[in-house]
Amino acid sequence: MEHIQIAIDGPSGAGKSSVSKAAARELGIIYVDTGALYRTIGYYAREQGIAVDNAIAVVPYLDRIHIEVRYENGVQCVYLNGENLGDRIRQNEISMYASAVSSIPEVRAFLLDTQKKIAAENSVIMDGRDIGTVILPDAQVKVFLTASNEARARRRYIELQEKGMPLPYEEILADMNRRDEADRTRAIAPAIPAPDAVILDNSDLNFEETVAALLSIVRRIAAEKGISLS
Repeated sequence: MEHIQIAIDGPSGAGKSSVSKAAARELGIIYVDTGALYRTIGYYAREQGIAVDNAIAVVPYLDRIHIEVRYENGVQCVYLNGENLGDRIRQNEISMYASAVSSIPEVRAFLLDTQKKIAAENSVIMDGRDIGTVILPDAQVKVFLTASNEARARRRYIELQEKGMPLPYEEILADMNRRDEADRTRAIAPAIPAPDAVILDNSDLNFEETVAALLSIVRRIAAEKGISLS
């Protein structure tokens, strides 16, 4: 079967990871969470005492960082220097670090080969901020998954509550607005839709409806391009 590359871009809180995971399971292909890779670098920076507004200070440490992506029971696990960080990289503070380090050219170059290698060897759904524009510019399917700021902040608020890491909604919304602006305006690989991406706004869709809409887009484009998904 011809490998298919599905690039899912969009802002934080749009549900890229959970939706992409579900779609990957349905299609029987690999899900790649690129945000987890940047979160891992951000986590390392924080552990070294580097301030988020001085994230570039992580560059001299890159040669000490070994990141390994493993798939355990179909789930992507990211190991930092031999340790599976699990949900530690999902803390709200690490989101800001991830945004900061992702604007550093040296960090992006450090992770680029890892991402491309996985996609070259497997059929994948890969999500992030610049998958369709930079990482996989030749992906057969490109989708920009988005939602209103308020909808995304509400989802993040509920997610953090369920994980036992509650934060005030207003703080989450403010952090999301700041991160969106940083991601959109960064000089390196800004978080904008690829010219040929399909825009999927799920502000008024629940999880199941969003997955169904994504699968419909993927299957339609695959059929148009003569790509078998079975």
